[in-house]
Formats: sequence, C-alpha cells, structure tokens
Amino acid sequence: MANMNRRNVLKLVGGSATFAKAGGMAGILASARAPAYAQTTTVHWLRWNDFVPAADQTLRELLPEAEKALGIKVNFERVGLNDLQARLTSAIQSGAGADIVMLFNNHPHLYAASSVDLSDLAEAVGKEQGGYYPSAKGNCHDGKRWIGLPTCIIGVMNAYRKSWFDEVGATKFPETWDQYREVGKKLKAKGRPLGQSLGQSVGDPVIFTYPLLWSFGGKEVEADGKTVAINSKQTIDAIKFMTAFWKEAHDEGGFAWDDSNNNRAFLSGTISCTLNGASIYIEALRKPDQYKTEKGEQMKNDILHAPLPSGPVGQFGMHVQHSHIVPTYSKNQKAAKELLTWFHAKPNYDKWFRTAKGFYSGVTTEWESNSMWQEDAVMLPYKVAGRLGQLPGYPGPTGPKPAEVLTKYVIVNMFARAAQGRNTAEEAAALAEKELKQIYG
Repeated sequence: MANMNRRNVLKLVGGSATFAKAGGMAGILASARAPAYAQTTTVHWLRWNDFVPAADQTLRELLPEAEKALGIKVNFERVGLNDLQARLTSAIQSGAGADIVMLFNNHPHLYAASSVDLSDLAEAVGKEQGGYYPSAKGNCHDGKRWIGLPTCIIGVMNAYRKSWFDEVGATKFPETWDQYREVGKKLKAKGRPLGQSLGQSVGDPVIFTYPLLWSFGGKEVEADGKTVAINSKQTIDAIKFMTAFWKEAHDEGGFAWDDSNNNRAFLSGTISCTLNGASIYIEALRKPDQYKTEKGEQMKNDILHAPLPSGPVGQFGMHVQHSHIVPTYSKNQKAAKELLTWFHAKPNYDKWFRTAKGFYSGVTTEWESNSMWQEDAVMLPYKVAGRLGQLPGYPGPTGPKPAEVLTKYVIVNMFARAAQGRNTAEEAAALAEKELKQIYG
C-alpha cells in the first residue's frame, strides 16, 4: 500500500473502466495492492528433461540473467522427449501454448506452416559463429526461410565396456557389421549382450536403424526425393542381418525400451554396448562411486566410444539434432526471439555448452575449437559430430515427407516387425513400401 497515495487513488478513480474492473475501492483495499496496468511479458519455454541434468540446472541458473537483461519473465517447462510433439500439436490445434518449443531432428518441417520465420536470428548466429553444418540447416530451413533455429547436435557413438570387449578378443571396436555381430554373440554368451531400443522413441531406435539401412545400400527414396525405393534387395539384406543380429547378440527386451532404458542397463552392468549420446559416460563421471564394475572399480575408466561399423556399401551415421521453433499462435513472438538471441550469444551459450561436457556438439563450426574438448580424450570422437551423419530422406533431401516417415517410425517398425518374428524380411519391406507410398504420394 506504500504507493497508494491520494494522487494515485484519484488517477485510478478517473479511469472508471479500470476502476470498475478492480472491483472499486473495496476490491483494491481487499487485495492490498494497486491494480497492475502493464504486466511483464512471460515467455513460456518448453524443452525436454535433459539427459545431462547439470545442463538443465545451468540453464535454470542462467535464466534470471536473461529476465533481467530482457525485462521479461521465463516460464521454463520440461517434459519427456516423447511428449514434445504431442504438446506442440495440441497447442497448434488450440491456438495457445508455449512460445518456444524444442524439437528433434527434422520435425520442424512438420510445423512449417505454423512456425514464425526465424531467418534474421538464424542468419545472424550463423554469420557470427562460423556457419552452420549442412545437417543443422537441412533440419531447420525449408528452402526459403528458417522455420526453426538449430540449437545443438547430440553426437551418437557406441558406448562400450573396454574390458568386456577385450575378454572376447575385441581389442578395438569392430569395423564391420559382420565383425560386430560375431563379437556380440560372444558377449551375449557370457551374459553381457548388446543393448538397443527398437521401440517407439524419437532418439535411439531411429539413429540405429537408419544408418544400418544405408550401410547396406537401402533407402526410403531415390535421390530425387520422390521415388519410393525401400523394397529392394539391399533393404531386405539389411533386415535379414538385423533379425539374426538381434537374436544372437542383443537384449531382446529392447523392443519395449525408450531412450533412457539403455542408459540404465549399461550403468547397471547388464549390457556391454549401446549406441547413445555421451550421457552414459557423463553420468558415470558425475557419480564415480555409484557406478562400479563387477570388480568394484569405477566404471568411468572402462568406457570408450566408437562410431557404428561399416556395411557392404560404407559407413554411415545419424546424429540427434535439437532446434527451437516459435509457433505463430504465440502472442509473445518478439520476446521469444529476444530470449533465443540471448541464449545463443556466445558467452551465454558457452556456459551451457561446457556443462554438458561434450554430450552436445555445436550447430556451427566455431564450437569445434572450444577448449572443453581438450579436457577429456574419451569425449573427442563427439567433437566433429556436426560434420558427420546423414539426414532422414537420404539420399534425397529432407523435408516434410521424410519428417512424417520419421515421426511414424516407418523404418524402425520395418526392422522391429522382422526382429520380433511378426513378418519375414520381404513382408516387412513390402509393408514399409506401402506406408511410404501413402506418404510420398
């Protein structure tokens, strides 16, 4: 009530509409405060529950600085990674929701018509920070404008137990899929299977099955991006390989796993290797006395990283990419863009980037030279993740149709059906072909 002097009361009474809305003098006195005429803009930022909790904590600690610098409030909300798309879709349908939404891989293409043009911001960040990797731009640019702002790349490598691989004669990580299969058979025979999700989750099942398909010469479409090409000898060979590989070398419970199950399985010592971001190793670093080997030694000292093996036509990878979009329904578009600009300013981004200890790679080339990479040799394979890997739709361009294929898990399901024994390789390829033709037209 300190500011409720006579002059202010008279001004308030003079604004009869506002006065009435406040419930008259009785309402003002009952609330013990004067009514607010201009409220601070609140930007609702929706992100995932980070697999590196320290990165989430750092972001939370940085937000008060952003609020002070920009004169806004930030509603920072986190949800499970598989819930992001559902939340965004619902918000677009209702016309109300978060002002900034994090997305994975090429999902921005699914929401291009409902996304604010971020070209000014994206071009400024790219110009200042060494230019974007083609994969980062491909996921967020529709050929005319930036429909999303690339945020980071989660480099994907095989995390494996060095001592266990040594015990079965694999003193270095297998270079080919056939070698990996043989090593995996030996490991599973010792009760130490490989572990991989082959279910409905946006990260691990996708980054495992797409490169496997490509390395055998399989592809969803031709290079023209239009002609469906999935039902081929190369694809069928890949499915047959995967079906045998799964039974011989993997924990077959992976059909029901999401992107966190393999982390827990590895850290509990029930699997010997999994394709993943660096979160497993970082967690072992964070709690060295909690995660121990069967010999009672710190597990962090027995973890190494290596890329996926080569197939008959070469070695491929696919890394998980993060971006943010600002939906057109947002009533705080200007403030949302200002918050993203603040986050991507090098001094602010660097604090968050370094906290993740290499789990995140940059979307522009400048971040390859960050001194953080010199702190731990085990993380060095992730340094150049932005230069490696293909995008959904390869060898054609990515876009709305490959994004729909990805979000419907067409490729993942093709492999899973055969590995579960529900279809032969030929039947699984034919079903995928039917689904792809419905999408590509």
